[in-house]
Amino acid sequence: MHALSKPRDDSPTTTSDRTIAIRIGCRLVYEVMEDTPILLIVRPHLEVRPQVIEEKLTLTPEAPYEEFLDWQGNTTQRWVLPPGQNTICHDALVAVSSLWEDVNPPENAKALSIDKMPPDVLRYTLPSRYCDSDKLLNFAAQQFGHLGSAREQARAICDWVHDNIKYVTGSGRSDISAVEILARGFGVCRDFAHVGITLCRALNIPARYVSGHLPDVGVLDPGSPMDFHAYYEAYIGESWYTYDPRFNKRRIGRIKIAHGLDAVDGALTTTYGGGIMAWFEAWAYQVDPEKVSIGDPIDLAQRLDGTELVRFP
Repeated sequence: MHALSKPRDDSPTTTSDRTIAIRIGCRLVYEVMEDTPILLIVRPHLEVRPQVIEEKLTLTPEAPYEEFLDWQGNTTQRWVLPPGQNTICHDALVAVSSLWEDVNPPENAKALSIDKMPPDVLRYTLPSRYCDSDKLLNFAAQQFGHLGSAREQARAICDWVHDNIKYVTGSGRSDISAVEILARGFGVCRDFAHVGITLCRALNIPARYVSGHLPDVGVLDPGSPMDFHAYYEAYIGESWYTYDPRFNKRRIGRIKIAHGLDAVDGALTTTYGGGIMAWFEAWAYQVDPEKVSIGDPIDLAQRLDGTELVRFP
């Protein structure tokens, strides 16, 4: 028997903040012909690390690897894939709040002027490989410049991307920028994030790309294979706030893996040389930590999410 809490409306709440457990992870199989250096970013970000209940990263065949924090604070592993088949598996249980996330800056939150921004935030106002904001200055000004505050602009940008870019499964490309996505009018979640980031930066609102896991806690299971998710954060009133134009709704249990300028910094893997990703799967779903442990078979019959009811073991 499970205790249930149902959201009230499109801006749902739960009556109390109870901790729930999310199982996250992925399995990758690479086939390479020669020694191939690889970078991997799958462990929860340092911001999330205190919430990790248990976690394991396995490499088959076993190999020594180096772990370090990149310039964005993303936990990165580096090693060399030997010739043949290589399997990478990450599995973790993470404790998260059962409350719906707060994504709206307070009404008195104001954007900092460029001369007042913290030095580590300034870079997020400038163009990057996939977020070519210098090409959208006029467009952003025409669409959102009339709005009175950065808070209003950021929300309007997220709404606009959600309403004007069509989500098309499998349409993602590794070489396409925000301007190109705007021109063609469709993409996947990383493209939605890139467009939102680009429009924010064009208005001098710092914005950064985020990759991570998004379980279906309190929402219906869409029926599609689980995958990593991409969204972005905008810096308003001296804090970072989450914007997710793909879904454009508050969620429960969002788990950050990496953040950076764009998808280059948030890449799951980066290989230096030839090779084929022969298999990929990811998981992110709520479980009872008394019944499910890392290393257990992925059994979706054990999941507690995927319904509009927030369920507690």
